[in-house]
Amino acid sequence: MTVATLPAPRTPAPPRATALALGFAACAAVALFAALRAPLATTVLGLIAFGVLHNVLELRYVAGRFAHILTGRLLWTALALVTAIVFCRVLALRVPEIVLCYGVLAAGVWHAVPRRWLPLSGLALAGAAAVSLTWPAYHFVVLAHLHNVVPLFFLWEWSRRLTGRERALFRAAQLGWVLLVPALLLAGAFDPLLADGSAAVVAFAGTPEAIAAPVSPPGLTAGLRFLAVFAFLQAMHYVVWLGFLPRFAPDAAAAFAQRVPWLSGWRPWALGAAAALVLGALFLIDYGQGRTMYQALASYHAYLEFPVLLALLFATPRPA
Repeated sequence: MTVATLPAPRTPAPPRATALALGFAACAAVALFAALRAPLATTVLGLIAFGVLHNVLELRYVAGRFAHILTGRLLWTALALVTAIVFCRVLALRVPEIVLCYGVLAAGVWHAVPRRWLPLSGLALAGAAAVSLTWPAYHFVVLAHLHNVVPLFFLWEWSRRLTGRERALFRAAQLGWVLLVPALLLAGAFDPLLADGSAAVVAFAGTPEAIAAPVSPPGLTAGLRFLAVFAFLQAMHYVVWLGFLPRFAPDAAAAFAQRVPWLSGWRPWALGAAAALVLGALFLIDYGQGRTMYQALASYHAYLEFPVLLALLFATPRPA
């Protein structure tokens, strides 16, 4: 697919990094309190309320900001593989999904990694795939948590528009909520405040064990800590995609509008809200089926990020 080269939309000057850092700190404090006192409710109700809309806005940002990466053969290859993953999720075919997951990664490696590093990259992918296929349950737990960490890479890339101490302060704030807070949670620093808060959601979403299973490594006794980490990072994930980037990266939305004019302006928000209402009703009728359908559709925004992240890591040049 050929995308016309258009003038880059103007981006307003970002606010002071101090204000942004304080804003993220305030959001993190609220998210942490909710994740500690009611991790089950935070996870379930957050997914129902914001899951679909954040999918739409995340895809808009990635497809707009990184149109030079998600184009041509790479785009169509990734779309074909992810569409196959969608069917695997609907049919609960875990091993084929893992194989296809590494297919998406392989496509990204082929596009982003310098040719001299391809043999080593191929060996690394093969080794990781062998580990994932040997312990598939752990593969999906790691994938769930890694997806919530992904905003760090996009925020890091966004901060290039800041300078000097401003950039350092902004990045330090992101490292604080993405890495430091989860590490303290897993270390038990907040255990005196931790509670399952399950009464509000168990009636329709299932047992606490069933809700925590997709994000807690099998056989560990610290399952509630992992659930609290997931609930916290999921809440901050929504802050980034529903609040920060739509407000402070309008250039990405404008680039997406140029690429897909029929889905510009208010339309992505309307599409996300309408889909959220439909899926929300399914969640309330049958939470298990609703979660399965959501996870299937969410494959697009989760897996299409892989080639973009690899391009960022390996500094694939962006056209002028």
